[in-house]
Amino acid sequence: MTSDDSGLILHPDGMRRCWWPGTDEIYLAYHDTEWGVPEFDDRALFEKLVLDGFQAGLSWITILRKRENFRRAFKGFDPAAIARFGPAEVEALMADAGIVRNRAKIEGTNASARAWLVLQERQGFSRFLWDFVDGRPVQNNLKGRADIRPENETSRAISKALKAEGFAFCGPTIVYAFMQAVGMVNDHLVGCFRHAECAALAQGL
Repeated sequence: MTSDDSGLILHPDGMRRCWWPGTDEIYLAYHDTEWGVPEFDDRALFEKLVLDGFQAGLSWITILRKRENFRRAFKGFDPAAIARFGPAEVEALMADAGIVRNRAKIEGTNASARAWLVLQERQGFSRFLWDFVDGRPVQNNLKGRADIRPENETSRAISKALKAEGFAFCGPTIVYAFMQAVGMVNDHLVGCFRHAECAALAQGL
């Protein structure tokens, strides 16, 4: 493999990719098939926001490797089921070595699920989020890794709005990582093969 100053890596398959997945097969599959793809499913958006909250202080690959364990432990990220969690369920999760055992994040997920149910009933979680970018992914056309910022004005606005609704672990940096993951912004570097593919997906909306 070869890399350049922009942060692109030329892989043995002849494809140029963003630097961050490295050579890890799980990370590469995530980069190539999920990251930056516009997501509009309400439950899937909830799952990704929660997982980004669990990532805080950790690497994303750690969360990816535990994702199926998280899905099992959190009932497929069904907000209605999570909203019913009580002290017994929280303690069971704290004893589950397959996930990140952080009490504040676990209890925060419970709070976020309750907030999701209210917001979903009122207007829909997907619509609430995507309205911040007028329903279309923002194409940032980043030339190099130095152009990427950990947060922006929109992520700060979404973070403030989510917190006002009762969501937890949704600071501006977490929200911006979430926006990248669910395709609200296309932050694949311009030379990455996925940049054009994700831009094409946005054109079809």
